[in-house]
Amino acid sequence: MNHHPQSGRHSHEEPGHSHHDHTHDHHGHSHAPNNKKGLLIALIITSGIMFVEFFGGLFTHSLALLSDAGHMLSDIASLALSLVAMIFAAKPASSKNTYGFYRFEVMAALFNGVMLFVIAGLVIREAWQRLFEPPVVASGSMIIIATIGLLANLVSAWVLIRKGDVKDNLNVRSAYLHIIGDALGSVGAIVAGVIMQWFSWYAADPIISVLVALLILKSAWGVLRHSFHILMEGTPSALNSDQVKQALLQISGVADVHDLHIWTITSGLNALSCHLRIEDDRSAQEILQQAVTLIEDKYNISHTTIQIETSPFQHGELKV
Repeated sequence: MNHHPQSGRHSHEEPGHSHHDHTHDHHGHSHAPNNKKGLLIALIITSGIMFVEFFGGLFTHSLALLSDAGHMLSDIASLALSLVAMIFAAKPASSKNTYGFYRFEVMAALFNGVMLFVIAGLVIREAWQRLFEPPVVASGSMIIIATIGLLANLVSAWVLIRKGDVKDNLNVRSAYLHIIGDALGSVGAIVAGVIMQWFSWYAADPIISVLVALLILKSAWGVLRHSFHILMEGTPSALNSDQVKQALLQISGVADVHDLHIWTITSGLNALSCHLRIEDDRSAQEILQQAVTLIEDKYNISHTTIQIETSPFQHGELKV
């Protein structure tokens, strides 16, 4: 697919200046059918076990099970949203959406992170209310149900690891973190059940629920921070813009690099734009080719927009 970036970043397209729009095929970008298949299988498993834990929580009066079921409900929304995001991301670019719909995946990840915060907050509030008057919990049944939930979560996580890209795809990773949060919730419910079974200390149920909620918040914060950084068009964490600038300055004939921007369109798909001021007697096309090759080979960025300038060319002060 070819992308044609808009010139809003630098609208001065003067004769004799090279604006390069490099064609690429997103070969490093993960929108493979395996991601969709992994999410679909995890969605089916999670939906089934959510009902088991929800009714089990009502039957046993366990907040740990109910909170885990509530977290699973957010997982179902998360997984479904992730699938929808991948479907949208596969749509081709248009004149109105020149980058296509790749950002929908990032927005889905951001929403999933917010959902994790909401669920954790609700669990903590309910746990606080139960802490001083903890209800009697059918701990034996609770342990059995929580164990079933844990096994289901582990299977879902395994499917996503095997079928999906949980490392580099932010959308899949946010869904994966939801499932890991569920697994932690199930572990917490099992531990609480064992404590109540042995010691009849029913305050263990809300206390462990809070501990699990705090672990969920830690994971959610990472997803939120990463998603927000992408939506703010921050420099990808694996890249250093100063190092990229110095690499471009090493090209023979390049006198200055300015208006350098590096941002992420979606997970695994970065873009770069900059102005290169070159020596007046040098070939603009030759230097442009060197710059494009350098950026792609060294930094794995194939979507570049580079404006070539010589000393007579002047433009106004840029805001960013």
